[in-house]
Amino acid sequence: MTVKRILVLALGWMFILLGIVGLFLPILQGILFLLIGLIILSSEYVWAHHLLRRLSERFPGLAKHAESAKERAHAWLRRISGRSPDAGPP
Repeated sequence: MTVKRILVLALGWMFILLGIVGLFLPILQGILFLLIGLIILSSEYVWAHHLLRRLSERFPGLAKHAESAKERAHAWLRRISGRSPDAGPP
């Protein structure tokens, strides 16, 4: 396992756990953290990718917001890593 994959998995599962806790605590946005975790994990797990696809089919408005957030996150990561927007995958 590469360090990048370990970090992606740890971050994704951390958001999933925060989301589960957030479902019971009023100060955390559980659904938001669950979606972020699923988006992160969908790059590594097929089941997460399929679940996101099913959610986007069932809730198209939510899917539009999630896609916008994903694009902003990718742009932010490109700025941090110093890669140009036209560069392909590492």
